[in-house]
Amino acid sequence: MTTATITPIQPLAGPVTQARVVRSEWTKFSSLRSTWWSIAAAIVLTVGLGVLLSALAGSDTHASGAAADVAGRSEIGNLLSSLTLGVLAVLLIAGEYGTGMIRSSMTAVPRRLPVLWGKLAVFVGVLLPLSLLTSVLAFAFGQLAWRAQGRPAVWFGDPDVVRIVFGSALSLVVLGICGLAIGTLVRSTAGGITAVVGLFFVVPTLFQAMPANIADLARFLPSNAGGALWNASLSSRSMAPWTGFGLLCAYAVVLVAAAAWRLRRGDV
Repeated sequence: MTTATITPIQPLAGPVTQARVVRSEWTKFSSLRSTWWSIAAAIVLTVGLGVLLSALAGSDTHASGAAADVAGRSEIGNLLSSLTLGVLAVLLIAGEYGTGMIRSSMTAVPRRLPVLWGKLAVFVGVLLPLSLLTSVLAFAFGQLAWRAQGRPAVWFGDPDVVRIVFGSALSLVVLGICGLAIGTLVRSTAGGITAVVGLFFVVPTLFQAMPANIADLARFLPSNAGGALWNASLSSRSMAPWTGFGLLCAYAVVLVAAAAWRLRRGDV
């Protein structure tokens, strides 16, 4: 009489680790058509608008030729890119709530928070090098358009140029993190996009129409605080560059902490 040996079935997937969650989030992120359309739009807006404004300023005899102003004009496209990438950040998680896919994600990762950390890692891992590259390209090609009008060259060794070019990229990344956190809190694509547009664009515009004592408070808004890092013409209403960026980072930390708490405690 022989005894059959039973071989236990091995699961196809290994244990849930943060690295595996990041890989899963990358697969979801890269498989969405909206991801690549948003990235393409951000590149075109940042570089294209920077070149256009540099060319227009170069042909204007009254335009300032100060290094900070020249660099600042070439990075204006990052303002519109922040809207495009902010919407992408919201879609990264709010879209899963809209389709119901979030239930599958949380079933696969019961602890939940690794999903949020995975999305943040993928988003920042893509957005940081992308924004740095496009900011440098916007400045470099903007210089070609600027010098084509017979204007003197401006380069990274000139005052404030490094701060403005790289600061615009860093602010864009942190604003994107805020957008991802807002999407996690709101859990609605429409609601998240509305919140991002309202907080980053509409509210700062409304403050400009307010009396001076109220308008002064606009510098504490997230977009204005981040803008202080790369704003070429800092006014008395602007925060110091690194102070403003520090405040923007503080907003991001608070929003991510709130998003983590809601994701951990709330139903899906």
